[in-house]
Amino acid sequence: MTERQPLLLQSDASDYEGSRGSAARPVRSSPPDNTLVNVHSEDSLAAASGSGDDEIGSTDKSYNPTHHRDLEHPTSNFDTLVHLLKGNIGTGILAMPDAFKNAGLYVGLFGTMIMGAICTHCMHMLVNCSHELCRRFQQPSLDFSEVAYCSFESGPLGLRRYSMLARRIVTTFLFITQIGFCCVYFLFVALNIKDVMDHYYKMPVQIYLLIMLGPMILLNLVRNLKYLTPVSLVAALLTVAGLAITFSYMLVDLPDVHTVKPVATWATLPLYFGTAIYAFEGIGVVLPLENNMRTPEDFGGTTGVLNTGMVIVACLYTAVGFFGYLKYGEHVEGSITLNLPQGDTLSQLVRISMAVAIFLSYTLQFYVPVNIVEPFVRSHFDTTRAKDLSATVLRVVLVTFTFLLATCIPNLGSIISLVGAVSSSALALIAPPIIEVITFYNVGYGRFNWMLWKDVLILIFGLCGFVFGTWASLAQILNDRTH
Repeated sequence: MTERQPLLLQSDASDYEGSRGSAARPVRSSPPDNTLVNVHSEDSLAAASGSGDDEIGSTDKSYNPTHHRDLEHPTSNFDTLVHLLKGNIGTGILAMPDAFKNAGLYVGLFGTMIMGAICTHCMHMLVNCSHELCRRFQQPSLDFSEVAYCSFESGPLGLRRYSMLARRIVTTFLFITQIGFCCVYFLFVALNIKDVMDHYYKMPVQIYLLIMLGPMILLNLVRNLKYLTPVSLVAALLTVAGLAITFSYMLVDLPDVHTVKPVATWATLPLYFGTAIYAFEGIGVVLPLENNMRTPEDFGGTTGVLNTGMVIVACLYTAVGFFGYLKYGEHVEGSITLNLPQGDTLSQLVRISMAVAIFLSYTLQFYVPVNIVEPFVRSHFDTTRAKDLSATVLRVVLVTFTFLLATCIPNLGSIISLVGAVSSSALALIAPPIIEVITFYNVGYGRFNWMLWKDVLILIFGLCGFVFGTWASLAQILNDRTH
């Protein structure tokens, strides 16, 4: 249903509602469209974790979590593959030529494939940890934040006190990631509309952002995603058509490879990292998809759904980045659609169709951060009317907040790189190795502790990308504002 839609969860904020009454917390509700469902309650996790320190670290090998999932609408392998592709292919793919500009043609070519391999491996790590913890806690499935919680809860005694903190950190980064995506969506739509209208009448991009604010607020007052299913279908069709036409422009009259830089400077390489990891940020959809498969054993493996989908994604990203940078060189924009001929009718249709598709997809991305914060806001009011009014005000405030962020940072490439470096690297490269090390500390790390060394290398890579990518992105944003 969404691009990189992470966990449709009620988050730790639901704890606040539970703390206001003596009743036990209810079972976490499934998302309105029943696409990704949770099949257990928070109480069951609490009960499992409270069974004693000596039992938490042990794993019942006879318990198979996939046999205990009661799914209302299980998905087939093909459905899961389609959702995985949707979850990874979006605005990030249109920014890959800009990423190649910051890396160089050949560094971008091999770097994107290596980045895809690392991100895919981290997804496998998260799924394996989820299976191990499901057996350990006797749970049919776990989401991202619950995997973080359970890994610390069953980890070394000194770390168990930080289990709730780990859960909240993951939830916080999920919130930051989705708010960042919403800012990118806002700015992407405004820039593409501006590029079309500049052919007739020129106005600042901030005016287009302001014009979009009203319709965006109204669209996001729809609370049930089930009513947005046709909107999602239209957005998907427009995206596919726009990408196909964009490829037709890129592959015509390609210049020689010597016309572009094979290797860029070290100063711009962190910007490449941020954009690339933003594009590959699909780790949030992995557990919900695997949890809702009819045959979850087909998800992993060498020729499983995950590897198949990520190979397709990596090939598409590499192709768009390579040919887009080769075609437009140093003049490539933050979105490849902005480089298409301005006076051409077909290219104008591409910009409009992609702008409409991303505009319609904003609500689906916006659902996750609202779902995280809304329970906390509603818990401060007693009557149903006050709760509903507060939820409506929250939606207006959050949409306006993403509008203000997009207005302050009108450089699409910079904001994509910043979101990727800050939040995407934390979720995709930093959290999985930490979770795996803690989860398997009492099981073992294999011969010569190869798992531990591998996780340490991935963690260092993620931390370097986080620090230097964030620094380079902020420096570029501040540099743009001073000129």
